[in-house]
Amino acid sequence: MTTIPVIDVSPLMSGSPERAKVVAAALGRACREVGFFYITGHGIPPELRAKVFESSAAFFREPASVREAVSFTGAGGNRGYIKLGGEALDPDKPADVKEAFNIGLELASDDQELIARAPFRAANVWPKIPGFRDTMLDYFKRVWRLGCDLHRGFALDLGLAPDFFDDKLDKPIATLRLLHYPPVKAPLSEGQLGAGVHTDYGNVTLLATDGVGGLMVQDSSGRWLDAPVIPDAFVCNIGDCLMRWSNDVYVSTPHKVVSPSDADRYSVAFFLDPNPDAMVACLATCISPDRPTKYTPITGADFLRSRLEPTYAKTTYAETALAKTA
Repeated sequence: MTTIPVIDVSPLMSGSPERAKVVAAALGRACREVGFFYITGHGIPPELRAKVFESSAAFFREPASVREAVSFTGAGGNRGYIKLGGEALDPDKPADVKEAFNIGLELASDDQELIARAPFRAANVWPKIPGFRDTMLDYFKRVWRLGCDLHRGFALDLGLAPDFFDDKLDKPIATLRLLHYPPVKAPLSEGQLGAGVHTDYGNVTLLATDGVGGLMVQDSSGRWLDAPVIPDAFVCNIGDCLMRWSNDVYVSTPHKVVSPSDADRYSVAFFLDPNPDAMVACLATCISPDRPTKYTPITGADFLRSRLEPTYAKTTYAETALAKTA
């Protein structure tokens, strides 16, 4: 597969079982061969998506004092504002040329996991921008549902019951991430990018982009493919956790973002990871004499912790990040 396929996923939500199986097979082929795919027919209202981008741009235009008032809480909570140069997705290269704002699962103040400060259970921090919180939580809820629908397709493709992942994603480690890549006029340091070469950490990522390109995906031969902007579609990709769960049947593909030279680039990523206590163990349907079990079981929280720590190890967030994941 030398291009990123476009898949209409509406039958997963409203089609017949037969049509859902056709979509599941298309998803499975994409997950095995390239690890990336576009989805249409997803049901996310375009007006809500536009509102999310408007609110995101408004936040990043705020003075530094406003953004830093909701600074990153550390990798143990994974919420809040990460300033320009605050992370390196490729730990062997200079810091990324981007800033971000992370929103996690919104928990009630009396949630027992929140009170106990369980791994990746923390309160969101919200900037004082009218309507920002309501917009983001509405969008979070909808893309979370969409991500669960995609998992029903994955389950069908992998020979599992359609609801196999349901109880593993009902209180997930999920992150809605607003991203801003400022235009770069001066030469960057050697190897520096808007987002360094990396694979995503969780099960699946649902990415909404503006009209400014820059995302590049590495195919199995090592070539870098441009991921074109398709209006109203999501760019989706498999993360390391689902690759591990599927015993490497599905592939988590390296990708990067090249910094824009003449425009601000905004994107909105939703990372869906399993519940913290979900046991990620190689699926029985993905094990055979030719494909023995490659990984030992691990919880969703422990796996994500192992991936987040290197990201912040060389930045100003390192001390906080490592302390809060210990």
